[in-house]
Amino acid sequence: MNTTRMCMAVAATMLIAGMTGCSSDKAKTDNASATLENLQKAFSGESNAKARYEAFAKKADEEGYLGVSGLFRAAAKAEANHAAKFEKQIVKLGAVAKLVAVAPEVKTTKENIQAAINGETDESTNIYAAFAEQATADKNNDAAHAFSGTAKVEAAHASLYSEILAKMEDLKKAKKDYALCPVCGFVATADADIKKCPVCFEPREKFEIVN
Repeated sequence: MNTTRMCMAVAATMLIAGMTGCSSDKAKTDNASATLENLQKAFSGESNAKARYEAFAKKADEEGYLGVSGLFRAAAKAEANHAAKFEKQIVKLGAVAKLVAVAPEVKTTKENIQAAINGETDESTNIYAAFAEQATADKNNDAAHAFSGTAKVEAAHASLYSEILAKMEDLKKAKKDYALCPVCGFVATADADIKKCPVCFEPREKFEIVN
């Protein structure tokens, strides 16, 4: 093979390799973009939930449901915990967390509890399940773990809100303590008989008391 043909062959080989590499890189970028988009949605969702529950807590105090306002304050801290975790995953993908803020819609405390149940249930059964599935398909195990773990916590929140809704009239005037897991954001009543977090297994003695 003469020098000219050799150079052409090498160039062709490099071009094919380069095209293959670009295709692979593009696939990785597309995958990262899908998970990144979901992480951004989750970050905004959890950040807005924090603000919403803080507003719900204030309304509960105004209406005299002191035992309910403590739950909303604990939940607000839990959502801040989740937002921080999603922001960490966003940064790992080389991006910056972007908040799409939504003003809280505050109604009566009873309606606010029901709204919280609806939101947490949707997140735990639909939204985060889909996000975790996408992250798994994109081979982003850390993001998938963050989504699936948050789904479990939100399911627990929905259950606790349902319990509170059923007995909210008993939670007037007197404050009630709630225990918040500092690792995953799981919330339980302070008198719940648990030795460790049922989601992340953090020891009960590490929980923060909120009222």
